[in-house]
Amino acid sequence: MSTSRKVVQKVLAVETDEGEGAKVRRSIGSPKLRNITPFLMLDHFYTPTPGAGFPDHPHRGQATVTYMLEGSSLHEDSAGHKGRIDAGGVQWMCAVNTVIHAEIPLYGDGLPMPRGLQLWIDLPKQYKMVEPSYQELPPDQIPVAYPQGEDGPVKVKVISGKSHGVESPVRPLGGCWYFHVIFSKPGTIFQDLPVGWTSFIYTLKGSVRVGSAPTSHEQFHTLVLSANPDESGVELTATEDNTEFILVAGEPLNQTVFQYGPFVMTNRQEVQQTILDYQYGMNGFEKAHTWKSEIAHK
Repeated sequence: MSTSRKVVQKVLAVETDEGEGAKVRRSIGSPKLRNITPFLMLDHFYTPTPGAGFPDHPHRGQATVTYMLEGSSLHEDSAGHKGRIDAGGVQWMCAVNTVIHAEIPLYGDGLPMPRGLQLWIDLPKQYKMVEPSYQELPPDQIPVAYPQGEDGPVKVKVISGKSHGVESPVRPLGGCWYFHVIFSKPGTIFQDLPVGWTSFIYTLKGSVRVGSAPTSHEQFHTLVLSANPDESGVELTATEDNTEFILVAGEPLNQTVFQYGPFVMTNRQEVQQTILDYQYGMNGFEKAHTWKSEIAHK
């Protein structure tokens, strides 16, 4: 018999300012919920005014996963990679050795306000200095699982990992499963998760119960789940129509997190070296002071 995980910590994601005119609800990475290995940060963002966004900024040592909920966002980096993420699409970027990156939401007449999620995931130490890599899926290429059939009340967008016989083509560096669970009506499913992995839920709409506990959890909360050896997954019950949330699980890393803004390494010396690399434009940061994105400087 399957045993469900339970909620062991609940944190409200409070709206704050970030970037240039952007608004974010940050839970993981906030003072109330620092790093929960391998997860470093979770932002639920929206950009209320044209020109708002996240202009040129560096990264080293982590994966950034951008999943658009509404609208579209442009991205561009110093390695020559650029593109567009539309609602329901994802970019899984491993900003490992070094990259300068910009993300600017797209505005225009008749376009919805851009809203999305960005998750930062720590990378295993052995991958922190390999070349940057990208995996991108447009909305129609993200596979969907229907735990109770296509006419049932729930569907699961499998951004990475496996759900009810459906597997994503995304292959992260380090283990990570990422699902967008959508209930049109109240109902219950059980989602298998790798035993011992760190996992959490972030509630987007409606209300959800976890396991056998009677508490319903409303939108904008991060729910950290237990990870006992006998817990093979999590039972999820939507208690309202149109309930949506993400469920994410990751393999814990047995390493220290030493973070300075967008630089995530495993000790002080590595971060100090990264700062020097950036300041002096070397060891991968050669374009740090000469490259400018087109999307952030129109």
